[in-house]
Amino acid sequence: MALILTFLGKGGTGRTTVALAAAKQLASQGKRVLFADRDASPAFSILTGMAIGLEPTEIAPNLHAVQLQSPHLLEKGWTEVKKLEAEYVRTPFFKEIYGEELAVLPGMDAVLALNELRLYDDSGNYDVLVYDGADDRETLRMLGSAEIASWYFRRFRQVLEGSDIVKALNPFFQPISSAILNVDWAPDDWSNKNKFNDMLESGKAALADPNRVAAFLVTTESPAAIATAKYRWGCSQQAGLTVGGVIVNRSNDASALAAEFAPLSVSAVPTQVGDDWQPLMAAIPDVRQATTVPKPLEIDIPQKQVRLFLPGFEKKQVKLIQSGPEITIEAGDQRRNIFLPPELRGRPVTGAKFQNQFLTISF
Repeated sequence: MALILTFLGKGGTGRTTVALAAAKQLASQGKRVLFADRDASPAFSILTGMAIGLEPTEIAPNLHAVQLQSPHLLEKGWTEVKKLEAEYVRTPFFKEIYGEELAVLPGMDAVLALNELRLYDDSGNYDVLVYDGADDRETLRMLGSAEIASWYFRRFRQVLEGSDIVKALNPFFQPISSAILNVDWAPDDWSNKNKFNDMLESGKAALADPNRVAAFLVTTESPAAIATAKYRWGCSQQAGLTVGGVIVNRSNDASALAAEFAPLSVSAVPTQVGDDWQPLMAAIPDVRQATTVPKPLEIDIPQKQVRLFLPGFEKKQVKLIQSGPEITIEAGDQRRNIFLPPELRGRPVTGAKFQNQFLTISF
């Protein structure tokens, strides 16, 4: 399994340059690295000095780069759908629709990119995947999509299981599916712990593990860039993504910002001169330090508490909702649903305190 790294920051801070310097540093250490870029423009090819296409291209020893373009990913996925259709469906009805005809619907970009990262991870060809997203909010939605999908799966499954419509139609599902498909299928198959739910749980576990997924904030000394980085820090924690440190680009001394981002480490990266990457590579911090920072979420069963690390937010920006076995925390433009362990389910919230960037919920 590969380590997935992403870099977040305000546009214009040199986020892609810093991410590529980190990829080059890791490759120089012997790690097999894939840099996945979501920018469809020629800018990335100019930055690397090589033509980067839709398949991984070697740009340095141990370092490959690829562009993740949604239309291409959709067409490739559609080809796989038609293969499955031809294998399982007796009368294919998608055969006249071609992948190159399909338009990318809003929100599909993140799903397609996440699936491609999953495939590269499963390939076993890489030790590190560096993902350079088109937009921070899309990146956070993408990485947090397993938790979002899991919530929908849990809540709508409960609704459908108790639905009179589903109960009435249940006797018809089996014969209809057997007549159309070459495999048997019944509603009970998806209402249990199936492959889909297991995949979501695996995704949530990966995001919660800083050894598997981590982010670094990129800023300059500009007040707007610093404020954006702090906000992205809080949003990342809400999404369940561990932020391992802060990189101040185009700077020779970042000590003045240490207090702004405590307890994260803050590293200065100098301005790139020409095609010389060595000073940047030497200044990039150790990405493995993400394991030493506060976890986004901690559940203390003996103390009957849930603690969330929410830097960058004020008390008035945080809202708590309890619904059955779950609690929902709204902060900024992120909403996080926490499915409580059996020991805390059914217990009412007795108190909530926001102090020193932590939200502590007691039961």
